[in-house]
Amino acid sequence: MIRIVAKILGVQLAPGVTRKNMIAAWSVGFATTMFVVFIPTMQPYLLSAVLGLPKESQGSVVGLLGTVAEITMVLSLAWYGALADRHGRRPIVVAGFLICALGAVLFPFAGNASVLVALRVLLALGTAALGGMFGTIAIDYATNSSRGKSYGVLGVTTGLGGLLAVFALARLPKLFEAQGLSAADAARASFLTVAVLLVVAGLIMRAGLSKARVSDQSRHIPLTQLIATGTRLARDPGVALAYAAAFVARADLAVVSGFMALWVNHAAQEAGLSEAAALARAGMIVGIAHTMALLVSPLLGWLGDRVKRQNLVIVAQLVAALSYLSTLLVSDPLGPAMIIVACLVGVGEIAGINTAGPLLGQQVPAAVRGSAFGLHSLCGALGIMVVSMLGGWLYDVWIPAAPFVVAGSLGLVVVAFGLVVRNKVVPHPEHEGQEGSANLAKA
Repeated sequence: MIRIVAKILGVQLAPGVTRKNMIAAWSVGFATTMFVVFIPTMQPYLLSAVLGLPKESQGSVVGLLGTVAEITMVLSLAWYGALADRHGRRPIVVAGFLICALGAVLFPFAGNASVLVALRVLLALGTAALGGMFGTIAIDYATNSSRGKSYGVLGVTTGLGGLLAVFALARLPKLFEAQGLSAADAARASFLTVAVLLVVAGLIMRAGLSKARVSDQSRHIPLTQLIATGTRLARDPGVALAYAAAFVARADLAVVSGFMALWVNHAAQEAGLSEAAALARAGMIVGIAHTMALLVSPLLGWLGDRVKRQNLVIVAQLVAALSYLSTLLVSDPLGPAMIIVACLVGVGEIAGINTAGPLLGQQVPAAVRGSAFGLHSLCGALGIMVVSMLGGWLYDVWIPAAPFVVAGSLGLVVVAFGLVVRNKVVPHPEHEGQEGSANLAKA
């Protein structure tokens, strides 16, 4: 009997997966990235307009916020991955959106930096649930031969989410100020608007995602054992390379959304722009980076299904490292050179992120895929923590390009590691596209 394989946008769907399921899966990436980019983009505005912190100390505060967020993610990501293997992906996604919505409501009402840090922990608990899931689901819902393309489409949707954040949501304070609100009230109205969007997203995902588990094998396995299994998988050279790439790639995303926005924001205010106008200028530059990421993502997805995935990861890390180091050439963050660098950084950012997931998907069995991707996201969180802490300090005491230099240097280390292990990577023998999604047919 010949089974007709369902497709959407050229992606072959795993057994039991509907087009509605796949659209919802890609939409998780859209909504998650929208919020993940919105938070650091808005932080300079909050620090200046709401808390009134001096600009010379904001780099350290941004670094601190990034660090505590990543510590929270480090402590929670592996558990979210194991819970997703045991109870399914959908409950984790819905819970993540609701936690983020609560955090968004409270965040702009922080009266001082200490409360802001505490609320950043709450936001991190929500984004950890989401960040560990959208890549996992994009792998779950596609056959192995289409996982590169699935990630390519996911890159487009995440890119669109980032663009919405920087070109629309980051402009909300300026719009609310134009309606007569104070800077503080404009910030609060902006965050409340985003909170409503997050609740709507959670309801949509509850209706659109499959309610089935990917595998029944992990249903009765203790959570600690699932986490330990995800850790042991790093003995596989391909898994180790994917984890290492995630360490750098996720840090790249934080650098673009956080420190690039801070760099341009400070330069714009020093040039005489208002806080709201400076935020919009920073959003434009970050938006250019995300636009390039969106444009390049389909090409990376296409390549991910046609070349050895470990080789693509190595090339992607090299491109990312060189693009980040190019920030050393920028003398005026408001000049045309920054626009060129933003384009390069956008390509490097998405290259690192979009190539590691398909490699990890082909290296691990379906029963522990959630745990593996939880550890994958945990490595990313560790990378963000290191770059945020070290980069934030160097931003204040050295140059604004320092966080990019740190990320680029780490990328070169991953390139060297990849060249050492590339010939040792052997895909997992599990039958492609079947075991990983058989239970989805029951949904």
